[in-house]
Amino acid sequence: MSPHDAVKRGPDVLSLVALDRGRGKHAGGRSSTAGNDHPRGPRTSPRVKRQSRASQLRGIRQHFYRQVVDAQADQPLRVLAYSLVPSPRARPDEDWGTLQAEADQLGYAIAARLHDVAVPVTTTYFPASSASQGVYTPPWDRPGWREAERQLRAGLADGVLVLDRHNISSDDDEYHAVIKHLGEHCRAFLHLVISEEPVAPT
Repeated sequence: MSPHDAVKRGPDVLSLVALDRGRGKHAGGRSSTAGNDHPRGPRTSPRVKRQSRASQLRGIRQHFYRQVVDAQADQPLRVLAYSLVPSPRARPDEDWGTLQAEADQLGYAIAARLHDVAVPVTTTYFPASSASQGVYTPPWDRPGWREAERQLRAGLADGVLVLDRHNISSDDDEYHAVIKHLGEHCRAFLHLVISEEPVAPT
């Protein structure tokens, strides 16, 4: 139907022609279809999603911390200092100094020091990918971390003190599972010297 025909048929038909042209303009010149009838909302950027996820994980960790503090009343909290070193030749001495300073500042008593050697996983991992796989062997497969959990279950400590979340896992799902396991099964908390960051290390 031409615009001249539309004028002959009345203003209502002309309005429909103009509306259809407007839709075509917004759709890149294509005619409107059923899929284009509903406007799309703004997309959330990956960076915002990572920040949101980091905030969520931090909130869960702090929730279990508050539970332990409330149960302890005025008793000093006992923590296990834990470090993940990059190679068998590396020593966690620098980490121990940082963790001891953090414990002294917060009034924690370090009950034991435990560390593991980082063993890279055999599969390729890309940060922020859909694969639930960390860069290194999961914590529950490390002897030092298993010993930490044993001591927590035995009531020898109230929490674990680490430098940052990457000593546990760079993968959000693995890290989340560890926080929940500590809080729900060990009645323990995880304290980070450096709070959760939205971007995984490279």
